[in-house]
Amino acid sequence: MSVDYPYQDAFDRLLDQRDMATATHDEYTATLKDFFHYLENFNPTYQRTHQVNQLQTTDVQQYLSMLVTARQIKNQTYNKILSHLNVYFKFLFSHQWTPYLPTLDLKSKPKQPAQPINYQWVDNLETFLRDERLHVYTRLTLLLIAQGYPEQAFLKPGMTAQLQPTNWSPAARQFLKRFQAFIIPLQQRFQCPDWFLKQRAAADPHLTLPGLHKYLRPDEAIIGFSLSPTVLYQGYLINYLRRNPQKTDQEVIAALHLPPDSIDYYRRLAQRAD
Repeated sequence: MSVDYPYQDAFDRLLDQRDMATATHDEYTATLKDFFHYLENFNPTYQRTHQVNQLQTTDVQQYLSMLVTARQIKNQTYNKILSHLNVYFKFLFSHQWTPYLPTLDLKSKPKQPAQPINYQWVDNLETFLRDERLHVYTRLTLLLIAQGYPEQAFLKPGMTAQLQPTNWSPAARQFLKRFQAFIIPLQQRFQCPDWFLKQRAAADPHLTLPGLHKYLRPDEAIIGFSLSPTVLYQGYLINYLRRNPQKTDQEVIAALHLPPDSIDYYRRLAQRAD
């Protein structure tokens, strides 16, 4: 069985002993896999020796700097990745597999203040649907969230194949006609009627949330605001509540499929919105 980074089997056993959630374990794996992939391609020290015990603080700093400048990660993500690397190198140091702790002098970044949630994007949906600079998956994401579907719903296999958009706006239906030219070849290749599909051969053709982010993230520079599906959905909920202040909690919960204990939270956000 191939490994994604040095001492992976031993480190996996340590993580298993900590009885952490599978998703958290996967985050460690993704961080370390990406870190060593970066070293193999861009770090002369590692390219020359492929020895983890030669890595020093500057090598980790270069990787973290790349994440900030090239991928534009937020401070919260930066701190999580640094924490993953710190746990990994402390583990190696404790087993004398490296004489250094290259993360020892690296500091976490301060927590960034919360940005106001953009709820006005929903009002400009038709403009975004016509914007050919945006990837079709970006525009489809905006469209489906504006119909009230969060990402965990529209990325679920079988869900989009069941949608009936006949009652959607003319602009939405016009976009979907253009979208068909993109998606039909993929549906035929994978023999799958869903709308979010990978563009390369895969055992599971369905696009994952990280895969969707690869389309959304570059388009943020074009559209000028966060395209995180979670943030977009919060904006949709706030927009709905501002447009329907007369509706009771029960009506809103039924219309938006919200859990009852979250309605007060979103009402407060709507009241604080500019």
